[in-house]
This record gives sequence, structure tokens and C-alpha cells, in this order.
Amino acid sequence: MPRLSAARISRVRAGEDIDVRRPNMSKSSALSSAELQALAQAIRVEAARLGFSQIAICDADLGGAEAEFGRWLEAGYHGEMDYMARHGTKRTRPAELLPGTLRVISARMDYLPAGTPSQWRQMEWTRINDPKAAVVSMYARGRDYHKVLRQRLQTLANFICARADPGVVRVFTDSAPVLEVALAARAGLGWRGKHTLLLTREAGSIFFLGEIFVGLALPVDEPQSEHCGSCTRCIDVCPTRAIIAPYVMDARRCISYLTIELAGSIPMDLRPLMGNRIYGCDDCQLVCPWNKYARRSALSDFAPRHGLDGAGLLQLWAWSEEDFALRTEGSPIRRIGYQRFRRNLAVALGNARRNLPAVHGIQQEIAISLRQALPDSTPLVAEHIAWALAQQGA
Repeated sequence: MPRLSAARISRVRAGEDIDVRRPNMSKSSALSSAELQALAQAIRVEAARLGFSQIAICDADLGGAEAEFGRWLEAGYHGEMDYMARHGTKRTRPAELLPGTLRVISARMDYLPAGTPSQWRQMEWTRINDPKAAVVSMYARGRDYHKVLRQRLQTLANFICARADPGVVRVFTDSAPVLEVALAARAGLGWRGKHTLLLTREAGSIFFLGEIFVGLALPVDEPQSEHCGSCTRCIDVCPTRAIIAPYVMDARRCISYLTIELAGSIPMDLRPLMGNRIYGCDDCQLVCPWNKYARRSALSDFAPRHGLDGAGLLQLWAWSEEDFALRTEGSPIRRIGYQRFRRNLAVALGNARRNLPAVHGIQQEIAISLRQALPDSTPLVAEHIAWALAQQGA
């Protein structure tokens, strides 16, 4: 197999795109079919060594998803996520995003922490139903998955480059206009569930996805058939009715969008529906029958940090900005910043006031904590504190 020079490999390790052109020979003809087959198998073995749960390979044709994605954008379901529409057809045409792309390697990495008990879903529901608890989406309790995936995907890209000239190669971890679920489904990692997440019979949906675009004509895998059947549990359980139809998500109503992507004020009508969820939401995954097969991760990176799997609302409300910076270092929560973190907590505290009996001992503690914070709060946080103070228990 032709190999990349050390200089080119070093560029891949630095995270740079490689776009090598050969005027008289296409990449697909550089390696024989048998060599490409052997390379694909070697990539799978190396991916497993790096901690990936599964990889699959597809071509760069997402034509079937383009019209559907266009309708979703036209309906405005992406809300303030302008980046979803910013890159035109590059999101649905991988070879436009990275010219020379022939294949996409999709990688799955499970994130349910090792040692998670078998009754983990019941435990999550118990916390969601406790108004005093601060619920952080499971994926965000440990190390930022972008960093974990990117490092390992980059190592896998280096592995490929050391064995063959890939023509072009680039790693993606939710960092560019890529339809990762559509690509993963086309590659055969699973199927797109009615909640719009990727599902697989072997591992449910409790995993991250990442991609490597390459200019090698690697053998492709077969897509899986869908296995949601007539089940609508994810649609029925959504607190804000964000899943407006099977396979259609109005992100503007999704709690993950409201707590993470939305920069300004959370709509009044949606605040009571958010409950105690302060960063993301797992309800549609918790109720999905396939997640009884969710697999534990062998990586320690996804283990909860700073007690985020058991923290109370008032405990997190007591964090200063310095505490937030220290305790979210290396965490995906850092991306929303301290003010949005406080905004989300204020809404959850307001919901706790409304959902707990008026005579409950914590009611006065919540009210005092909110009032003490009001004078020094930004207008955004102050507005949500005022709303929280106006909520009354039965």
C-alpha cells in the first residue's frame, strides 16, 4: 500500500486537512480491492483498540436526506442555530464540504459509565421526579465528549495515513456541517429513531458519533432496517412536545435546545414544562425500549464529575462564577457559560417552588437564595429569578 510521508502524517496529527491530488491516478485505483478490504478490517481492529464501540463505512451520497433537511430548515425548526443553514448543501453533500471525499467512516462510542447499575433508568426517573434535584443530561456529566472523540478519531486517521495515501482526510466531532445521524444510518451503525437520534438493537442510543472523511474507496457497509415499529413512547413522553411527528423535532421546543443553544430568555410557556432539567434532557432516551441494551463504556472519561449525577438545585445555585469555571473545566457544560447556567437553575428553582407544597421546608430556603442573588444578577438571570419567585406551591 502507498504510504503518506512523515510530513503529511504530522499534518494530520496537527488536525490539518490533507488534500493530496494525483493528476494521473485516482485514489480508488491506487489500492486494489483486496488491499482496500484489508485496510477496512485493520481500521476496525484499531478503532476497537482506541475505545470505539463500532465503526461502519458509507459512500458520500446523502441525496435522500437533502430534501427532508431543507424542509426542516424552511419550517424554522432549527431556531437560533443559524449554523445549521449557514453552509448550504455542504451539510448534505460531504464531497462539497471536503472535495475528494469518497467514503465516510462513522464511529460509535458508548458513554454509559462503567459500573452503572442495571436499574439506571429507574434511578434517572427518580431524580427527574424530585423537584429539588438538579438533572444534567447523562452525556454531560463527565469529560467533554468532543475532546475524547476527536483525540481518538485523530489517532485513527493517523493510522490510516500511515498505511495508505487517503487523498483527503478530515476528522469531525460535531464541529462542522455534517449530518452525522444520516451518515451513520447510511453506513449501517443503526437507524434513525422517531426521536431523531440514531438507534441500534445492540446498544440503544446512549452513544456519541464521530466521522472521518477519506478519499479512499473503502468497501461500504449495508444499512440496517428500522425497528421502531408502532412505538411512540419517545413522542408521548417529551415534556415540551418537541417531537411534533415521528422523525421530526422542533428544536425550538426541545429542552436540550432551551438549556444549551438558546442564548436569551426561555419562553414563558415552556418554563414550567422543563421541570428540574438544567442541562439537556434524556427523557426520550430513558423511555426507549432499546436502551435496556445500552452498553457501558470502558473509558473513565465519561464517569460523573463533581457529583453531577446527584447534585441538588440549591447546591449548584451556590456556585460562584469561579466555582463554575473550576468545576466545569473539561466539561461540555462550560460552553453555555455561567449566566445561562444560572438562568437554567432559576427556572428549575421556580418549578421546584411550584411543585413542592407551600409548607415544605425548602420553600423558604429557595426564596431566600433567589432574593439574595437578585441584586447582583444580570438582566437575563434577574428576569428568570423574578419568574421563579412568582411561582407558588400548592
